[in-house]
Amino acid sequence: MSSDSKVSEAARLLEEPGAAFHLAGISGSGMIGIARLLLDRGCAVSGSDLRKGSQIPDMEKLGLKFFHEHADANLGKARALVYSSAVRPDNAERKAAAERGIPEFKRAEMLAALCRGRKLNVVSGTHGKTTTALLLAQIFKSDGRDPGYYIGADVPSLPSSAAWGSGREMVIEADESDGTLDCYDPSSVLILNIEGDHLDHYGDLEHIRNAFVQLARKAKDEVVVCKDDPVCRRMASELPGIVTYSINEAADYQADGIRLEAGGSVFRVRERGTELGELRLTLPGRHNISNALGALALARLTGVDFDACRKALGSVRGAGRRFDILYADEDYMVVDDYAHHPSEIRATLAAAGSYGKKRILAAFQPHRYSRSYHLKNEFAGAFTAADRVFLTDIYSAGEAPIEGVSGPAFAEAVRQGEGGRVAYSETLKDLKTELSVNLEPGDCVLTMGAGNIHEVAEELSRDLRLFKMIGSLAGEQSVLKAYEPMSRHTTLRVGGPAQIWFEPSDETVLSKVAVFCRREGVPVTLVGRGSNLLVLDHGIRGVCIHLGRPEFSRIRIEGESIYAGAGARLKQIVYEARKACLGGLEFMEGIPGNLGGALRMNAGAMQSSLFEMVERVRYLNPEGKVCEAPREEIDVRYRSVPFLESSIALGAWLKGVPKEGAAIAETLNSFSQKRWSSQPAAPSAGCTFKNPGQIPAGRLIDELGLKDTCCGGARISAVHANFIVNDGKATGSDVLRLIETVKRKAKAERGIDLELEVIVLGE
Repeated sequence: MSSDSKVSEAARLLEEPGAAFHLAGISGSGMIGIARLLLDRGCAVSGSDLRKGSQIPDMEKLGLKFFHEHADANLGKARALVYSSAVRPDNAERKAAAERGIPEFKRAEMLAALCRGRKLNVVSGTHGKTTTALLLAQIFKSDGRDPGYYIGADVPSLPSSAAWGSGREMVIEADESDGTLDCYDPSSVLILNIEGDHLDHYGDLEHIRNAFVQLARKAKDEVVVCKDDPVCRRMASELPGIVTYSINEAADYQADGIRLEAGGSVFRVRERGTELGELRLTLPGRHNISNALGALALARLTGVDFDACRKALGSVRGAGRRFDILYADEDYMVVDDYAHHPSEIRATLAAAGSYGKKRILAAFQPHRYSRSYHLKNEFAGAFTAADRVFLTDIYSAGEAPIEGVSGPAFAEAVRQGEGGRVAYSETLKDLKTELSVNLEPGDCVLTMGAGNIHEVAEELSRDLRLFKMIGSLAGEQSVLKAYEPMSRHTTLRVGGPAQIWFEPSDETVLSKVAVFCRREGVPVTLVGRGSNLLVLDHGIRGVCIHLGRPEFSRIRIEGESIYAGAGARLKQIVYEARKACLGGLEFMEGIPGNLGGALRMNAGAMQSSLFEMVERVRYLNPEGKVCEAPREEIDVRYRSVPFLESSIALGAWLKGVPKEGAAIAETLNSFSQKRWSSQPAAPSAGCTFKNPGQIPAGRLIDELGLKDTCCGGARISAVHANFIVNDGKATGSDVLRLIETVKRKAKAERGIDLELEVIVLGE
């Protein structure tokens, strides 16, 4: 059946009283607008998707029936099925529709049917359709026309991404990706640009051009094209009656005196040589000046006053995912953009450059195997304006893979064009970690792509907002860092970033931040000197608190007791006690941590453990109150003190034993020699496993033949098999794989379930 016939059939169904329509893939940016228009027309609408889009809850209030899956039963009494290009013929609902003889319509066919009888203004082109359609709809609204509109993204400036409107005009963006431009019967057509894209469907640029030419020829009234685009310029020279606009060339509508500003621009508009006036645009970049000029040209041709154009363009906010500034302060800026074509990437990077940030960190998710294949050479030179480029795997958008086309291959092609500034991460989680550890004050992070890379920008923005809030509580004397690498704070020297690294200046500040985190549900992790920690490669969410400031590290002698703050190093406590001729603490000298961490896990060495020497513990309870608890009231277990899992140790009183300084020195020397002869010198987290009852863990691992076993940069020590050491480039994953190797073999060959002594943190 021809496109015209399909559109006519859909239009006939729309005239049926109470006609019911089901939309497969309803949460897609294009489908949600169709649902809104159908609801506005009074139709019964149901829809299904694997995710519930942000607009769905509001539409359910209007009568939408949403299904969180695709199933044949969802069709109910639907008279027609509308589907997006991502919904394949083998979809359960499409198969059911075919079996039951229910008509199926592509998104564009239903949109064209909905536009029947309206003065249809079609905004088309390879790039910029969404923004320009928004601008044109906003201009018509400013002129009092109350147009209908259909825009393929969230639009903060308008109540929704689509609306029926009470006026005669209808403004839509027309997607050319699936060859459906011929569905529309336009009054006016605006063509922004024509470039090579969707070559899996069209084959070459000439076929794409022909699709736009046919659209232009169908227009009853105005056809407006951008003269800055070479293919559009050729079209203007070949077809009669075309109106042109340009920011570089002589044209019917021109922008000159252009001044680019952070977040917008100022320029003058000329209409066939006559200056209309100055216009201020609230969207960044030269490409948006061109988009605005195109919308203005078409609006003027339909009789809109220039002042209405100026008012609308001076106040409009961009569409969702079109240079969407998700976070900005004096230190950081996070922007998300839908750019997925090389030209769009170059334009978006140019717009980001107008903000004058120290560096632009550009993160890109390739969209579709076919686009990555056909335009790989163009992509290779598209990132020149970025200071660093971060790439991730290809978002398939439902396409089958193409042999030789992959994320790593795409990254290598870009790397050849951009050099060492390019990094590749397989997953979005890896990408977010890579971005965060490279982020510095003064940076702009720019995520681009038509897939789900926006999730990375959204998470970064949430992190930075939390960082700002914690900063307002922490004060200037505290240390606060975003995305601090935990490899700097663990003796094993591995670990991804702490979302927020916080060293409070005093107990009052600590209490404020701890109470805030508890109230807001922000995870809190106490980190001492990291001597018993394995932090995984994606780091630690929430706030990592380290009591490293002087307020928390003081040591004082009170008779035969020693009070030490939680931040005091165990070694320093031992030596201060030695000066006062107090012994009994010598075993702590070889434990490479501070008192807070040692209290939380009842650390021990040389057959002694810390709580044997503890008299009282000072701590901050979950409500932010400073308390004290005597030793006899504290539940102490092997390498565990449960109440310190929810409370924060601030310090403790330790009992010393009067002893001559020389005798203390002799004991320290003996312990030191034993330690250095039995423990590896390479970076480690201490003993990896707790000793099972029947055999020491080190001896067990040795007998299993696992000494010196390696995984990446991690190795089971040849000196002591219960130590995993970092040979220099180990990752958390390397260490974790070695741990699992040991546990599996111990269970399989000895029936022993090994329990970790090292604490594993992070994602």
